Amino acid sequence: MKVVIRENALEGSIWAAHYIADRINEKAAKTSEPFVIGLCTGSTPIETYAELGRLVKAGKVSFKNVISFNMDEYVGLPESHPESYHSFMHKNLFDFIDEPAENIHILNGNAKDLDAECAAYEEAIIKAGGFDLFLGGIGEDGHIAFNEPYSSLNSRTRVVDLTEDTRIVNSRFFDNDMNKVPKQALSVGVATVTGSKEVVLLVMGPKKARALRDAVEGPCSHKCTASALQLHEQATIVCDEASVGELTVNAYRYFKALY
Repeated sequence: MKVVIRENALEGSIWAAHYIADRINEKAAKTSEPFVIGLCTGSTPIETYAELGRLVKAGKVSFKNVISFNMDEYVGLPESHPESYHSFMHKNLFDFIDEPAENIHILNGNAKDLDAECAAYEEAIIKAGGFDLFLGGIGEDGHIAFNEPYSSLNSRTRVVDLTEDTRIVNSRFFDNDMNKVPKQALSVGVATVTGSKEVVLLVMGPKKARALRDAVEGPCSHKCTASALQLHEQATIVCDEASVGELTVNAYRYFKALY
């Protein structure tokens, strides 16, 4: 595992955007096969997406041969709802890049058969060739995607129940009313994420400090699903100085010196 520490969240976000663009360009230089990427939502990746949009506009990267799969979506929330992840992705990324609409995949939280929707999503990822890179975030309790604490580390895309803590945190997007936050979501599983060739995790701000510590220095455990990345051969956590306060001094010095 690599931990890339930058001075602030903006610097970390821009670093991640350029890293992703470099990976897309590197594959494009070697093969005509599409670059398959997993994408996250929430406030953390917004600046990374903004920088990717700028890079596309500047002609430094293209998403024309990129296939994307988003990690999650609320159950029962209309796609047109301003807080649906369909709306989020278009507002923050898809409207600013050149990815063909047919290459964009987001789970349908209004499908008649949610289990079938999840199974088809996993099949589509496999058919696309699997993830070249998965971009994720981390919850305050250490969860990745909507894989809440004690989710199986072997889990795949499925229907999940959202914890009260997660709904409270996400209520800031729903007029600070937890009752407006859906109680369920569709989410890729931990194994869906760790099955990627490469994983990049964005961790920013002091509220994520304990989760970062548990993911990096704690045991690999379903209590902190992000800790599963300890077993991944190509996992990178991009964080800011505000999020590293719970790391041991030696761990901080180690990663700061290397990356």
